[in-house]
Parts: sequence; structure tokens; C-alpha cells
Amino acid sequence: MFIASWIWGAAILLCCGVWFLLGRRRRRQGEPPLENGFLPYLGCALQFGANPLEFLREKQKKHGHIFTCQVAGKYIHFLTDPFSYHALTRQGKHLDWKKFHFATSAKAFGHGSIDPAEGNTTENFHQTFIRTLQGNALDALIEAMMENLQYVMLQSRTSKLQSNTWVTEGLYTFCCQVMFESGFLTLFGKRLHSTNDANLSSKQETERAHILNALENFKEFDRIFPALVAGLPIHLFKSAHSARERLGEALLHKNLLKRDNLSELVTLRMFLNDTLSTFDDMEKAKTHVAVLWASQANTIPATFWTLFYLLKSPEAMRAATKEVQSILESAGEKISLDGKQISLNRKQLDNMPVLDSIIKEAMRLSSASMTFRVAKDDFTLHLESDCYNIRRDDIVALYPQLLHFDPEIYADPLTFKYNRFLNEKGGEKTDFYRNGRKLKYYYMPFGTGIAKCPGRLFAVHEIKQFLALIFSYFELELVDNDVQCPSLDQSRAGLGILQPANDIDFRYRLKCL
Repeated sequence: MFIASWIWGAAILLCCGVWFLLGRRRRRQGEPPLENGFLPYLGCALQFGANPLEFLREKQKKHGHIFTCQVAGKYIHFLTDPFSYHALTRQGKHLDWKKFHFATSAKAFGHGSIDPAEGNTTENFHQTFIRTLQGNALDALIEAMMENLQYVMLQSRTSKLQSNTWVTEGLYTFCCQVMFESGFLTLFGKRLHSTNDANLSSKQETERAHILNALENFKEFDRIFPALVAGLPIHLFKSAHSARERLGEALLHKNLLKRDNLSELVTLRMFLNDTLSTFDDMEKAKTHVAVLWASQANTIPATFWTLFYLLKSPEAMRAATKEVQSILESAGEKISLDGKQISLNRKQLDNMPVLDSIIKEAMRLSSASMTFRVAKDDFTLHLESDCYNIRRDDIVALYPQLLHFDPEIYADPLTFKYNRFLNEKGGEKTDFYRNGRKLKYYYMPFGTGIAKCPGRLFAVHEIKQFLALIFSYFELELVDNDVQCPSLDQSRAGLGILQPANDIDFRYRLKCL
């Protein structure tokens, strides 16, 4: 036994030695400084994963504004100078934004490649999302979300809401349930029922149970999503794999056709799946699972952080409530519990600079997104003052949290300041500086360039609607006003808005209207 262990240990050491001598990348002339890390294949992955912000700050201090790290078999060139961020957007000839996203989607959600070059589909997914999430299509989504939020907050939670009775819940749990259920109904519609059906109430409860079951499957799958992006096969996670399959079953076309008021996004995607792709039924459904995940995974934690910071800041809460009341009064909207819903359109929601600033500040503090581009060929990357050689299939990346937490750009960067994005006249502030120079890129939770999140406008409007309705119908407060801000769950770094490491108890009750 001892000899066998000794042989295995010697073999491992020998393999590591061979890798160190022959397998490690060598920095070539004209390339950025290189960090291979000490572990074969993993490279710097463990250090990066433990605390990405501190890791990148340390390497930035050591190497300057660009450096290369091996992370899980990939070589990533990190750009840390915000004045060089434009290099990514103007290098379309050499940098591909689709390759990484297409590969990640297929790997995580289990459908075939959505890259038209692979031959499974000719759909331009990015154009589909822009067409159905922006412009006139956004108005219909906003209208539907407004209706569904009020249904979920008031009607579907009737058993919890008794006049003058406080309800205590986890804040993240509450945001998760309300936003998921409302968002699901907005995108995927309601199951067809006649309004004259004697069993309508019972069927609505059954429908709600199905959606909440979908939420549990979503959370189970979402829990291991970072591992899937890192390259681990989903079959290692039996319960998450089963959860993804159940979500796919729920979103099969035959089941979606039984639902009313499907969004234009889902209707068009169903049509394009059927006419432009060779996907089987389950693969088509899994492209809808990808849409569901994209619509919820960042919006839910963004909603939580926004409401949490409001509850912790009485000044911010007063300013936000005053703005919402002013908009409702100017729109002639009366708040009541007699079944008549509040209606706020896109123009009215766009005229809320205080809420805009609050949401931006909450997202600045919680966002850890990453912008990727893959080199199509060997080329020279021209930055503001230098140029560097980049190898084919390497990744060039931005990590905007470096920007968001830069004290030269944002004074007291770890402190929530609700009016940080308001100018002296109360409008949107766009003048931010570093080293005395005005920045073009200063706020980037949604990415940049052509790959900027196409659903960003809807996401912000959803959060505004949620807040406007919460302020209108409920009294709410933290159970412990002195509770500390929960830490960020770093396991999701690179994927967008980070979730809280723990939930926070709050209580709410209906206002006496």
C-alpha cells in the first residue's frame, strides 16, 4: 500500500514537473505580462474565484493596466484601464463576442449550438432579443408586468395579507417569489381558463403552484450555474440536472401553446425555433429555459439590493416615495384595494430620476459582471498608449467591478449614496472623472458594445414597477434596523449581480387605504 501511494505521488510530481517545463505558456515578445499560476490547467482559477476584485487589484499593482492569467485552461487578458475599454468595441474584426456566449449557453442549458455557423439554426438570437425587448415591444412588456406584479403582490398572496397584520419574511425570498412569478407570467403567459369557470379560483391556485414549483427548479439549477460556466458537466449535479429537465418539460412548445398572453419574445422564439432550427422538442424548450434564466438570474438580486438599501436609508426611502407619489398624482392614479389596479406607462417610469439613481447605486455595489471577447486570430491590440500581441482563441476581458469600486471615480465607493447618479438639477448625472479626465465608461453592470444586455431596459423598468407598487400598497421595515449589510456571494463573480450570502428578515403589511 505504501509503495503504491509512493508511486502515484511520484507520478503526479513528475507530471507536474513536465507541465512546468514544457506545458506552461511562455510569454512572447510584445505580449502582456503573464501569470500561469502554479496548478496545471487551473492556473490562477482558485485565487481568482476566492476574491476576484482583490486578485485583479493585486495583479494590476504588479503588472499595470493589462496582464494575462491562465484560468481553467483559458488565457485571459484583463484590461483594467477604463480609458482603454473602447479597444474591445472597436476590434470587431479580430474579437468575437458571440463564441463564448454561444458555447456557454449550449453547455449550461443543454441545447445544441445556437451559432448559425454550426448549422443547427439560422436565427440571429441577438436581433430577436433586441426586436422583442426594446422599442414598441417594451411597452407591452411593461403593461403586462404592471398587471402581473399587482396580481402576485395582492391577489395571489391573499392568505398572508390580513389588515393591520405584519407578515415577516426573508427579503430575498420575498423578492425572489414576487419577481419570478410576475416575470414568468409576463413572458410565458397564463394557462387558458374561462372567466366563467366555476373552478377558476382553484385552477388559479394550481397554476400558481406550478409556477412556484418552477421557481424551486430554477433555484436548484441556478445554484450550480457557475460550475457549468466553469466547464463542469451537469451530470455531476444530479438534482440540478433533474431540475433543468423539469424546467424544459414545462416550456415544451406543446405546453406553451396551452397558455394565453405569451409575450412577443416567446411567441417569436417559438416560431423561429420551428422554422429555422433543426432542434428537437426538448432542445427548443431548453432555449426557452435560457430565456427564463436570463430574465431572472440578475433581476432578482438587483431587486433585493435596491430594496435592502432603501430600507437601510430613511433619506433614500423618503426621496423615492416622494417621487413615486408625485408621478402617481400627476397621472391621476388612485391607490385602493378594491381591485382597481395602478397603471404606469413607460414614459412615466422613465421620468423617475431618483429611482434611476437608487437602482444604479445598488447595482454598482452588487455587480460583478465580466465582458468577454475571443480572439479570432493572432492580432495586435492597440490601447491608448501601448499595443500588445494577442494569440488566437485567447480571451480579452473587462471586470467592471474594478471601475465601480475605484475611489478616484466614486468617493467612498463601498458606501451607498442614493443620489450618487443625480446631478445638481436632480437629473441624471453622467460626468464622472478619473485622473482629471472625463470617463466614457463609468457604469457597466450590463456590459458594453454590441453585446450589451438587450433586456437591460426591461430589467430596470421591472424594478421601478416593483418599488412603486411596494411603496403604494405596503408599509415595510427591517426586523432589525441595525442589521449588517450581507456580504456578496463571490461564487457568482463574472455572471452579473451577486446574490447576498444570507437573507435578511423584514416585515410588511397592507396600508389602510
